[in-house]
Amino acid sequence: MRIDILTVLPEMIDGMIHCSILQRAQEKGLAEIFLHNLRDYTTNKWRRVDDYPFGGEAGMVMQIEPVDKAISMLKAERHYDEIIYTSPDGEPFNQPVANHLSMLNNIIILCGHYKGVDYRIREHFITKEISIGDYVLTGGELAAAVIADAIIRIIPGVIGDEQSALSDSFQDGLLAPPVYTRPAEYKGWNVPDILLSGHERKIQEWRLQQARERTERLRPDLLNNSTK
Repeated sequence: MRIDILTVLPEMIDGMIHCSILQRAQEKGLAEIFLHNLRDYTTNKWRRVDDYPFGGEAGMVMQIEPVDKAISMLKAERHYDEIIYTSPDGEPFNQPVANHLSMLNNIIILCGHYKGVDYRIREHFITKEISIGDYVLTGGELAAAVIADAIIRIIPGVIGDEQSALSDSFQDGLLAPPVYTRPAEYKGWNVPDILLSGHERKIQEWRLQQARERTERLRPDLLNNSTK
């Protein structure tokens, strides 16, 4: 998989994509992440990529020309399955969306910034808009990093134990059950006996029961969505 991220602040993402699982995926040749500074595609001598909005509204708007040049250059080199725009009014990002995107080959992520982007960008270039939550960030760089991490970590071979990723929260519509490790007793706080029993079937039944109970208590909306 290849992910190209278009941004005005590549330094915000650079550290994130060169550590932990994202770095491991790139070293294994399972993923490529490229950062493109939109300021490199502007003709403005001050390297500005924003301007005042028509109509007099407050704030600044990302211009269409630098984005057009960057996307056109990339599309001339390869086919892209999705061109994503990070936006607070986009489709909510969740595990099913991440699972779908992880099966694609090439993705562009345009990081929103300022007041937003010239709407013609969204009309003529963007194929999918994604929001990571109902709040506003300074820019879409953090959202792009979140999306890239969620996608890449579930590509087969990235995580040594693939079952670990498959048992994460949300993969089956439920929150993950409680997990414990050594020591089995600490300050009088004990690990549930069932987990020490070695009885695999009963352990799985306990985990499923706990997952359902935690989901019902903490995120009942997930159960409601699963029944629709």
